[in-house]
Amino acid sequence: MSDVFFADLRANSKINWLDKVSRLYDAAGFNELIKPGDLVAVKVHFGEKGNTAYVRPQYVRRLVDRIKEAGGKPFITDGNTLYRGSRSNAVDHLQTAVENGWGYSVVGAPLIIADGLTGKDYLKVPIDGKHFNEVKIGAAAAHANALIAVSHFKGHEVTGFGGVLKNLGMGLGSRSGKQNMHSDILPSVKVEKCLACGLCRDWCPADAIEMEPHAVITEERCLGCGECTVTCPESAIRIQWKTTPNAIQEKIVEYTIGALKGKEKKTGYITFLMDISPECDCCTYNDSPLVGNIGILAGRDPVALDQACVDLVNSQPVLPNSMLGNLVNVTDVFRAVHKDTDWSIQLAYGEQMGLGTRKYNLAKI
Repeated sequence: MSDVFFADLRANSKINWLDKVSRLYDAAGFNELIKPGDLVAVKVHFGEKGNTAYVRPQYVRRLVDRIKEAGGKPFITDGNTLYRGSRSNAVDHLQTAVENGWGYSVVGAPLIIADGLTGKDYLKVPIDGKHFNEVKIGAAAAHANALIAVSHFKGHEVTGFGGVLKNLGMGLGSRSGKQNMHSDILPSVKVEKCLACGLCRDWCPADAIEMEPHAVITEERCLGCGECTVTCPESAIRIQWKTTPNAIQEKIVEYTIGALKGKEKKTGYITFLMDISPECDCCTYNDSPLVGNIGILAGRDPVALDQACVDLVNSQPVLPNSMLGNLVNVTDVFRAVHKDTDWSIQLAYGEQMGLGTRKYNLAKI
């Protein structure tokens, strides 16, 4: 059983939310992970342009300051995206990050895109997985001596929810690695709902969509990245599973193993249960939160942390102004949103592969 430390969001004149980040850092023993001179990758999601649900950079500044106090040399990092957005190359990615508040004056550390200018700067890391015997991890993160993963817990259109495993596995995979992870899923078009607006075509990274007169997807060229499913304003495009629905979740777990290779005992995890949106922070928007803000969690077991987060979300009532607001007695928030996805696969496979345990002790600080 792993310890997961939890701080609620109550505050007063003696302690605010930033102070609670520092207390979680101490409670989880993150200082023990860092030696003087260590290059410490702080993995975040900078947020797509137009999205505002990502973790606020002011919280990350608290972590950066504590890492420096321990003698570490922190840098803020994420990998380039596969889809065509504002973060598919390092220039656009860094520009978006700065516009979203991730400047040095705010976070106190340099920003380094993990897989370089165009996503081709990666290391092939050997692993022993069901799907891969090596994975492609962004070089900057792979070369770091220690790692702090800062995750925003929310829904995800392909994996049900996105937490630590999604943040590390998909986030630190290079662009070609992301393609490898997505390659087992294909979308389908509901012709009767398609408006032929062309947004899916414009965002497709593989030029696999044409208007004839409605959207038509060429399966031979489709990467299965799922970007069209969240871009379509009419929900006319849905994921269909080419093989099994567990494939991408298992691949993400294997990429997480690669991202942690050599740093298994030098990695800490902190997750924010705030602004819990239905879909990923990679979207150019964020819909109303599904449940209210809950708190912040930290620990050194990524599986336990994700399990604790989903349990806390499922213990809350759905908000009336969310997409689930007309439902009653919702016991599984993310399956209610993403009906075709069993999110538990990533946790079960992570436990099977030795990343951690789904059994945890929740310790409130």
